Amino acid sequence: MKAGDVLKPPQDVLSVRFFTVGYLPACAALLYLLVLVWAGAPGPVLRFGTAWDTAAALGAGEVLGILLAVLLVALLAAPLQLPLIRVLEGDWPRGLGTGTARRRQLRRKRRLEEARVIAGSTAPTDEETRRAGTAASALARSFPAPDHLVRPTGLGNVLAAMEDTAGRAYGLDPVVAWPRLYPLLDDKVRAVVDDRRNALDAAVRMTATGAVTAVVAAALLGRSGWWLCLVLLPLAMAVTAYSGAVQAALAYGEAVHAAIDLHRFTLLTALHLPLPADRTEERAVNSALSDEWRQNVPFSPTYRHEPDGGQQP
Repeated sequence: MKAGDVLKPPQDVLSVRFFTVGYLPACAALLYLLVLVWAGAPGPVLRFGTAWDTAAALGAGEVLGILLAVLLVALLAAPLQLPLIRVLEGDWPRGLGTGTARRRQLRRKRRLEEARVIAGSTAPTDEETRRAGTAASALARSFPAPDHLVRPTGLGNVLAAMEDTAGRAYGLDPVVAWPRLYPLLDDKVRAVVDDRRNALDAAVRMTATGAVTAVVAAALLGRSGWWLCLVLLPLAMAVTAYSGAVQAALAYGEAVHAAIDLHRFTLLTALHLPLPADRTEERAVNSALSDEWRQNVPFSPTYRHEPDGGQQP
């Protein structure tokens, strides 16, 4: 299971999430391409005055048809969110430079590992300590600890770091524990998690939409001379959105960490298991649960059924 599988709480189809993640990127892309076509693409000369005249002459039915077309594209693209995340994580065929990209990420990790070490002074200055602490924090948030988990992209490594660390101190594997824990979150924590997850998904969708739009625009403007430079607009959008996706993934990872920290005992209560007496017992129970969920390793716990249906006071 991949990090994208962790990012799938259910949502209403026609919701604020759908509008920001699905509809807006599709609308921006379609309008951009329509303007190019109305201006004369594919062709040697673009006339944006003509495009404006065409847009102004649209009737209500034509506008409604365009909006419905955007809605249809957004609905059809919704199931592709997980594959899009996987692609941006670095799930590419080897022939597309996976090895080279992964080596680049490993070099970035090595630089952070070196920067977090204070060397050559028995009494480091405050500035040296601050720099080392910043590097250590960036390393923990941006890369998984084992080198074999390092992915070819920055987004993939941020999500891998989340999977590698969230809940591990308690013996939980977040990939299998999170789908069971998420429904138990209280409203305040869930609102934070959902908001940050939506920001991540919106940035991922905008990245993919910008890249696809740039390819289509290049095909339309191939015979338009210097107008081909207009391809840089959706391309710049894709690059900017990808940078935003990495930052959104960092924020989402923090929310998942906090949710597990605050609600891990709620999960045990919902499973009708007794609360552990200490961290050692907690890790043993959670590790056994994670093994059962992940690999079907048998686990035979002693249940605790409360009179009120399992909720602890």
